[in-house]
Amino acid sequence: MLRIAIQGKGRLYEDTMALLTEANVKIDAGKRILLVPAKNFPLEILFLRDDDIPQSVASGVADAGIVGENEYVEREEAAEIAQRLGFSRCRLSLAIPKDEEYTGVEWFQGKKVATSYPNILRNFLKKHDVKAEIHVITGSVEIAPGIGLADGIFDIVSSGSTLVTNRLKEVEVVMQSEALLIVNPDIDQDKRAILDELMFRFNAIREAEGKKYIMLNIQNDKIREVCDLLPGMESPTVTPLAESGWSSVHSVVEEKRFWEIIAQLKAIGAKGILVLPIEKMVL
Repeated sequence: MLRIAIQGKGRLYEDTMALLTEANVKIDAGKRILLVPAKNFPLEILFLRDDDIPQSVASGVADAGIVGENEYVEREEAAEIAQRLGFSRCRLSLAIPKDEEYTGVEWFQGKKVATSYPNILRNFLKKHDVKAEIHVITGSVEIAPGIGLADGIFDIVSSGSTLVTNRLKEVEVVMQSEALLIVNPDIDQDKRAILDELMFRFNAIREAEGKKYIMLNIQNDKIREVCDLLPGMESPTVTPLAESGWSSVHSVVEEKRFWEIIAQLKAIGAKGILVLPIEKMVL
């Protein structure tokens, strides 16, 4: 049985549970107890605070964990990154009052900065040879300048709306963050095999994101032109049709190029174009 720690609430919790559902790992999350076993997979979920997950994995309380990169880097625990998951993206940034004139990182020289991520901030300031006073706050960091606790803040930014609400402006992006699957480096072979199966399912889900399966009919003398437009994973699949001189071409296209490619296919003479969503894709 593999034990994996995940955040007990919030956006990362919701995104993680959605990923497990897509991977056909059935969890009765409604019980809201600390440890919940999966119904159809050798896995149990340990619900923790996000900042406790790196230590729980490093110490072996959990075999693996899904945590924000910001918390993983901040805690500096001896857990390994097994997989980048690509969701719950955000950034860690420095922000100052909206009306302040920003001249560069040196603006923070001698200033007081409020943050919940002192290690990341300290390393950044040291790299830029800036000496500032770091004031550690847990929660509601953005209000610190407004009530006189700090000159600026260092915090998570997603949309930036919270900064605007508190009359702050983002001036330096220190790091980008996304959800990570981390693992204890000393887990045994049986648990590693379960983890590998879980990562295989996660990869199949991620590979399908932003892609469409396309099928079309084309005259044989136009197949090469179609294949040049539809590179697919390796190359498009071409199948002869009952009607002489025609073939069916199947491929995978990036959704962001979808309408551009459809227009080009129609111009070549493609007919019966069918586009389908892709749930999973195994390479």
